[in-house]
Amino acid sequence: QVQLVESGGGLVQAGGSLRLSCAASGIMFRINAMGWYRQAPGKERELVATITSDGSTSYADSVKGRFTISRDNAKNTVYLQMNSLKAEETAVYYCNARITTIRPGGAALGDYWGQGTQVTVSS
Repeated sequence: QVQLVESGGGLVQAGGSLRLSCAASGIMFRINAMGWYRQAPGKERELVATITSDGSTSYADSVKGRFTISRDNAKNTVYLQMNSLKAEETAVYYCNARITTIRPGGAALGDYWGQGTQVTVSS
């Protein structure tokens, strides 16, 4: 069974930095795109950044120039370096991965989520 486990959340002052990590484990044929989302209290989950298997990245406009997504394919891990954090970016941050697994009927592409890690930015 595929699992995504996030780490690195916590409390930081506005203007500070945090680095989130998300490790995928289990029997996987291929990890395709990976990404980070966040959900603030009372708001919908929103996309923060994505990275393809070959390293192409994309970002929400609100985080461009401050956040950097990267991945280590050998470790099945995706990272999110967050700099110059703002109080309004307080949220639960979720890791997402599109993973191909092999099942009796053939290859299956699935969408997997981590349990979320809390990021709190104090003003």
